[in-house]
Amino acid sequence: MKRLLQRHLLAVTALTAVTLAGTVSGPLATTAHAAAPVAMKREASAGVDSRAKLVQEMVDSIYSFAEPGFQEFKTQEYITTILEQQGFTIEKGVAGIPSAWTATWTHGSGGPKIALGSDVDGLLGLSQVPGSPELKPQVEGAPGHGEGHNSGMPLIVAAALATKDVMQKHNISGTLMIWPGIAEELLATKAFFVREGLFDDVDACIFTHVGSNFSTGYGDGGGNGMVSVEYTFHGQTSHGASPWMGRSALDAVEIMNTAWNFRREHLYPTQRSHYVITQGGGQPNIVPDVASVWYYFREREFDSIRSLYETGNRISQAAALATDTTVESRILGYAAPQHGNRPMAEAAQLNMEAVGMPQWSDADRAFARAAQAANNRPIAPLATEVSPLRPPNTGASLGGGSDDIGDIMWKVPTITIRFPSNIPSMIGHHTTSAIAMATPIAHKGAVAGAKAVSMTVLDLLTTPKLVTDAKKYQQEVQFAEGSYDPVLTPETQPAIHLNTEVMERLRPKIEPFYYDPSKYASYLEQMGVAYPPAGS
Repeated sequence: MKRLLQRHLLAVTALTAVTLAGTVSGPLATTAHAAAPVAMKREASAGVDSRAKLVQEMVDSIYSFAEPGFQEFKTQEYITTILEQQGFTIEKGVAGIPSAWTATWTHGSGGPKIALGSDVDGLLGLSQVPGSPELKPQVEGAPGHGEGHNSGMPLIVAAALATKDVMQKHNISGTLMIWPGIAEELLATKAFFVREGLFDDVDACIFTHVGSNFSTGYGDGGGNGMVSVEYTFHGQTSHGASPWMGRSALDAVEIMNTAWNFRREHLYPTQRSHYVITQGGGQPNIVPDVASVWYYFREREFDSIRSLYETGNRISQAAALATDTTVESRILGYAAPQHGNRPMAEAAQLNMEAVGMPQWSDADRAFARAAQAANNRPIAPLATEVSPLRPPNTGASLGGGSDDIGDIMWKVPTITIRFPSNIPSMIGHHTTSAIAMATPIAHKGAVAGAKAVSMTVLDLLTTPKLVTDAKKYQQEVQFAEGSYDPVLTPETQPAIHLNTEVMERLRPKIEPFYYDPSKYASYLEQMGVAYPPAGS
C-alpha cells in the first residue's frame, strides 16, 4: 500500500508538471543472451515467408467473420481446422468457454512448453468496408475488427508452423501450445484460463497484439488492471400514473451512477471507471422492476482494483436502500495489471531488430495518408524503424487501458510483442482502426511479427538458460513487486451469454460477406475495393 500511495502521489504531481517525472535517459543496457543458431532463425524466417499467402488469407477471413467476444465460433472452426491438418491436437471448450480452444504439438521428449497467443474477438458496432478510407459499415450495426484482432492469430499460426518445421529438421524437443484470447474486449477469459490450469505446465508465453509499431518491453507498462461488474436492481412494477405503488429499479441505477460520479472527485487520478445501462425498463408507463448497469473499474495494482470494486459494491447497496429495492452483482471479467518478462523481452527485441520493419510500398503509404486525411487524423508516416526496448514505468503513471494478458503474466513468464499491422493516428476501439485491417499493411505487419515470434521461440527451445533466467526474473523481480490477487471467487463463472443475441440476429447478415480465398486473391478484390483508393 505504501508503494501504491507513492505512485498516486507521483501521478498527482504529473498532472501539474510541465514534463513527466521519471523519464529514462541514456542508452538502455541489453544483456547478451545465448540464442538459437542464426542458420535456424533464417530457416524460420523463410518458413514464415513461404506462408505469407496463408497469413493474408487468414487475416482477411477472420476480418470477414466479424465475431465479438464469446461468439468466435466461425473463427474457432477456421483456425483449428488449419492447425489440426498440420498435426496439432485440438481441445475445444476449454475453461468452460465454448468458443475457447487450445492446439498442442510436441516433438521429442522433454524440452520446454511454449504458449503462443493472440486475441481474436471484434467489437460491437464497428463494421467497416475493408480498405475504404471513409467510414462505411459493411453491415449496418454489426460488429467489426476495430482493434485489429483479426491479425494476431494468423501471425501466431505462421510462427508456430515455421518453428515446427525447424524443430523437426533439427530434432529439437519441446511443445507448442497455441491459444486464442477470447472476449478480450470484455476482459473476460484469461483469468479463467489461469484458474482452470491451462498454463500450469507452461514454461513461457509469447503474446502478440496489433499496433502501428514493432515493439516490446518488460516490467510495469503503466496501464491498469480492472474488474468488470454488472449490478442488477429488483423493485416492483406499477402503473406509471400510480408510481407510489411501485419501486423503481431504474431509479436505483440512476442513483448509483450519480453517487459514483460524485465519488470520482475523491478517487485517485489513476483510476478509470465507466458504465453503460444494460437494462432500464420496457416502456414509460410501467415502473421498471428490473434494471441493470455494467461497470468497468480500473486501477493500477491488485489492492487498489479490489478497493475500487468494494467501493462500487457499497454504493450499489446504498442506492438499493435509497429506493427500497434489492441489488445483486455479477463479475463479468477481470484483468490483472501487466508485467512483462525482461530476459524474454530482451531476446525478442534482438530478433525484432534482426527482422526489421516491413517494406512499405508507395500504395501502402498513399493509403495510410488517405485514411488519416479522410478522418481528420494527424498525418503520420508508416513506421520504418523498430521501436527501442521499453523499460519499466518507474515514474508517474496516470493509468490507462487494460488487457487480461496480465493474468497469464502472473502465472508464467510472458511478454507482449506489438506488431505493425495498422496505421498511425487511428482511434482505438473505433471504426478508423478497422480501415487497414484487411489490407497489405495488415498482411505485411503480421508476417514481420511472425518471424520475430518464431525466432524467439527457437531461443527458448534451444537455450535452457533463457528459460531459467526468465523464471528467475519472475520469481525475484516481478513477484517481489506484488502477488496475483484477482477478485474472482471459485463461484465466478465466465459470462458466456454475452453477445449471443447480437450474433443470432446479425450473423445471417454477415455471412454473405465471408471471404472466399478460392475465388479471390484478397478480400479487397472480393469487395471491389481499389488499393490505394483513386486520387490518393
